[in-house]
Amino acid sequence: MQSKETKKVIVFDKIAAYIFKFSGILIIVILGLIVLFLFKESLPFFKEVNFFDFIAGTAWNPNAFEFDTYGALPLIVSTIIATVGAMAIAIPIGIGTAVFFSEYAKGRTSEILKFSVEILSSIPSVVIGFVGLVLIAPFIGKLTGQTNGLNALTGSILLALMALPTIISISADSIRDVPKSLREASLAMGASKWETISKIVIPAAKSGIMASFMLGTGRAIGETMTVLMVTGNSPALPTSFFDSIRTITATIAIELGEVAFGSTHFHGLFALGFVLFILSFGVNLIADRMINRRKI
Repeated sequence: MQSKETKKVIVFDKIAAYIFKFSGILIIVILGLIVLFLFKESLPFFKEVNFFDFIAGTAWNPNAFEFDTYGALPLIVSTIIATVGAMAIAIPIGIGTAVFFSEYAKGRTSEILKFSVEILSSIPSVVIGFVGLVLIAPFIGKLTGQTNGLNALTGSILLALMALPTIISISADSIRDVPKSLREASLAMGASKWETISKIVIPAAKSGIMASFMLGTGRAIGETMTVLMVTGNSPALPTSFFDSIRTITATIAIELGEVAFGSTHFHGLFALGFVLFILSFGVNLIADRMINRRKI
């Protein structure tokens, strides 16, 4: 015979299991509804504009005098350039800071560094955009001989700044979670501290570090206000980091408020949102495959 207390525990466990299961299913349903909504709103656009013309078209000009053009390639390339540039800057700095934070910094130094990372993560993107517009863009302009420095490089620098807190905090936690016995065994075998960190600790923490890269990349791809302020917003196809660019998010933010509801242009912006979702999903899928492959 089960006691009343035992029955209560069993009932409570079942209720808790159902709540957790419902929460997990709810997330999947919400994601599915978002995808369905984007697809539904994009469908009228693709009835009027050929999909391949949209993806491969090199001109985005929905309000042209003669005929509208909906080529998303410049916007897609601009988004990729800004994100790749940001990660090229943020990843080495983020890993270096995370290693210092978890392996070298002690006492007050560690507290100051932790506080600085938290403050950096809480700065609004519009404030970072102002800093870039007033300080970084003119400096880049003088450095490259351009008039204003509003280009992909400036946007990449600011996106890297915004992705750093995510990369640093998650990577540092992953490095701290590596068992102390691995470090001690490596040092006992005669390895230096740097050899232990680079050949033992970081490989052991690679799953968490890769996750930080994935989240940082997601932050860079989805950022709107900062890139809108400092990249020049030129919808032309960029050829280098010194060209002005316009990302997908900036295009949606600029044009959605003024577009006629239900028009081809309106649904075209949803099509851009759907492309942005596919890019983000692709980044997550690749990162997940890399993590699982390295676990094997």
